[in-house]
Amino acid sequence: MDNIIEIKNLCFEYSDDETTNTVISDLSLDIPRGSFTVVLGHNGSGKSTLAKLLNGMLKPKSGSVIVDSMDTTDENNEIEIKRRVGLVFQNPDNQLVASVVEEDVAFGPENLGLNPKTIRQRVDNALSAVGMSEYAKHATHKLSGGQKQRVAIAGIIAMEPECIVLDEPTAMLDPKGRAEVIDTIKKLNKEKNITVILITHYMNEAEGADNVVVMKDGKIAMQGTPNEIFSKYSALHEFSLTVPQTTELIYELKNNSIFVDDTAITVEACADALYDLLKK
Repeated sequence: MDNIIEIKNLCFEYSDDETTNTVISDLSLDIPRGSFTVVLGHNGSGKSTLAKLLNGMLKPKSGSVIVDSMDTTDENNEIEIKRRVGLVFQNPDNQLVASVVEEDVAFGPENLGLNPKTIRQRVDNALSAVGMSEYAKHATHKLSGGQKQRVAIAGIIAMEPECIVLDEPTAMLDPKGRAEVIDTIKKLNKEKNITVILITHYMNEAEGADNVVVMKDGKIAMQGTPNEIFSKYSALHEFSLTVPQTTELIYELKNNSIFVDDTAITVEACADALYDLLKK
């Protein structure tokens, strides 16, 4: 599998006249095309800065971010990189620019200079992809938080990116809204083969990911499959990260000499493992 994004020895810092704050330090990471990668980390770990570096909104201090063989520091690549890598932020209200849903989704394609027929088709396809077609004529301010975030994602999809980076898109949503957005993200990855990079601090949102990256102090502290990462209960707590309830249950059982498969991280897998244990 080829990589859509290649990060090599990436460093980034914010500075003013008096201080310099290093946010990303010597970070290297490959993102395979069509994959679903989750980036975890507590506040201040560098996650949001990394998101902005991935589509060229921020430029590296040193090292490189290569998107489809294009260096983000090359100004000639600016527009094309932003077409390839769409960025969805935490607060959908900051991304919605029109008062009507379909007009908001059309905003990006219009800025690309596409003809009206193509724009119409892209808007319809994008709203269908996020399950919001029936809301095309609705006022954006009347939508729920989860619906607004799905419209924001549709606005990115309408520009037909190959990769979507989502920076804590569910942080401001209630559980129902969170579930709606995560289901939408997974569907886009599986059905549309869009590369997804989800930045979050909700551990359960990493279930089903191909790769999980844990950041600490601007560096990669751990990397692996969800099973590999979630089984490292003590290390995750050291990084100030909570773990899924299934993982916590398995850990507590283990402390009481009851051994359950520690890779059973989903509710269904954990229930099956417990059932198998009771049958013995």
